[in-house]
Amino acid sequence: MTTLVVGASGATGQLVVEQLLAMGEEVKIIVRSSASLAPDIQKHVGLRVTQASLLDMSDSQLQEQLQGCRAVISCLGHNLSFKGIFGKPRRLVTDAMHRLSQAAQHNGTPLKIILMNSTGCVNPQAGERISRKESLVIGLLRHLLPPHADNEEAAAYLQSQVGSGHQFIEWVTVRPDGLIDEKQVSPYHLYASPIRSAIFDSGKTSRINVAHFMARLVLEEKLWQSWKGQRPVIYNANE
Repeated sequence: MTTLVVGASGATGQLVVEQLLAMGEEVKIIVRSSASLAPDIQKHVGLRVTQASLLDMSDSQLQEQLQGCRAVISCLGHNLSFKGIFGKPRRLVTDAMHRLSQAAQHNGTPLKIILMNSTGCVNPQAGERISRKESLVIGLLRHLLPPHADNEEAAAYLQSQVGSGHQFIEWVTVRPDGLIDEKQVSPYHLYASPIRSAIFDSGKTSRINVAHFMARLVLEEKLWQSWKGQRPVIYNANE
């Protein structure tokens, strides 16, 4: 089977590709340039690379990318530069979710969408509440930093617009806490909602654990059924 990974050239995206390939999944990726990919990824026989900007692709090109895919994993994010944070496209992740969902709808075949998000994106539909201080800080982030608003809108799009009863699409939004780099997969815990403050008491989540969990969501149907239509939070077990 095949999974499409977008944002595959990023720190977490490359780990997602590695995890999927190691688990025997064939992988398609859409990247602006393959030069940033690790050599062992580039040479893998199970990988198919399309060099393009996702939002610049036509509807028919996106529909073609999704043909034969059972899942899409998005690790899209804004570059941590002035242009990346404040420049266009400001709705990179949201627009990508919208266009990929529309392409899946057109193809008329079942598709899992897995979105990498953040514990800073509160899920009010799950009854999540935060303090007034947290609300103030997140409100400032929302208005001052376009990437945060984009992440919120992308998660809200899947939850409210795609919803839980879509004819073809099921989704999971994965929310890590403070991201760190580790070389090996380690034990991790999953929760329906944050168990600590994302602003004032953030935990740690290794990128490789995020990648491992998202790859498992594709391959393990029991795990998928446990979390579909939800926004699980992932923490390293030692947190």
